[in-house]
Amino acid sequence: MIVNVRLFAVLRERAGADRVELSLADGASVADALAALGDIIGSVPCVLAVNREYAPSAQVLRQGDEVALIPPVSGGDAFVRITHEPLRLDALAERVRDPRAGAVVTFEGVTREVAQLDYEAYAEMAEERMAEIVNEATLTHGLCSAAAEHRVGAVPLSEPSVIVAASAPHRGEAFAGAREIIDRIKAECPIWKREEGEWVQGTRPS
Repeated sequence: MIVNVRLFAVLRERAGADRVELSLADGASVADALAALGDIIGSVPCVLAVNREYAPSAQVLRQGDEVALIPPVSGGDAFVRITHEPLRLDALAERVRDPRAGAVVTFEGVTREVAQLDYEAYAEMAEERMAEIVNEATLTHGLCSAAAEHRVGAVPLSEPSVIVAASAPHRGEAFAGAREIIDRIKAECPIWKREEGEWVQGTRPS
């Protein structure tokens, strides 16, 4: 049985074509097709769509099915938020748990050494940029899911001002994805910090 599989985004670029042809045994399943596509998939968490519906791994493929390999979608899994409320890392970690994930990595940036820090943000722009960062890191590192939140207003000593969670099949990708997200949030998002009455000098947004 010959199955033509459409490819998109990072997978299309990796394969150098927008579709590939698989030769599979009659009665082959979605899981068999995913295994045959392993060199293209690599560590990117993917699902197979059959006849424009996401398909379970046990579904049997048939000659003539319209098949597509789907990488993480932009805007699909990202959860980001700018809030005045205290941040809860456990709740954020729950958002990124996924049956495909063997690792969940979290990061918490907390106020230290002073009674409080004061944060201000251009919230609408900051949330949009955070979403872009999270989605790009998801694709780059093959994450199952990722999320980030930043608190604004007064953040007392030892409480978190920013939290990040990332899940992936393996710990290396999860650590790398979470690290990229927090580093880029600090470098690129329009969020400012005041410490003991003085605005902390930062860097020009990239």
